[in-house]
Amino acid sequence: MTDEREIAFDYLPDPNNAGWMIWGPRQNGRFNTLYNPVRVREEEPGRVARVRVLPDEILTSVTGKMHGGATAGFIDIAIFAGARGCGINESGFAVTIDLSIQFLAPGEAGRNMDAVVELVRETGRMAFLRGTVEQDFGVIATFMATIRKVGQNR
Repeated sequence: MTDEREIAFDYLPDPNNAGWMIWGPRQNGRFNTLYNPVRVREEEPGRVARVRVLPDEILTSVTGKMHGGATAGFIDIAIFAGARGCGINESGFAVTIDLSIQFLAPGEAGRNMDAVVELVRETGRMAFLRGTVEQDFGVIATFMATIRKVGQNR
């Protein structure tokens, strides 16, 4: 009998964007759906992936710019989608152990937001990642993260 937790996330070719995959939970109605679709493209095999969303106005604050919490939420999603784009964490089950974010500029809704995620090191249970969040006008945040792969005992 297959445990449904074995693979909880889809990772399928994007029919509208060659070279991109669409990543997300198989169950709708989860937090991640605020950012759908989440697209992933491998940039350096096994090392760097680009994660892209098109943020909606609902993710902005009263200033009209991206809410810091929405940007942080995207980063937390991007570390998992990016790990998958780097070829690890295929089941999608992992937890954030540590996430450090440096906000550099406000993001904007209605413009592609990319997280460039680099896999710095992977052990049997952990993955260490870092990256930047970019929009067409420049870098808006940097981050470092550690995730624990659930169910991995090596």
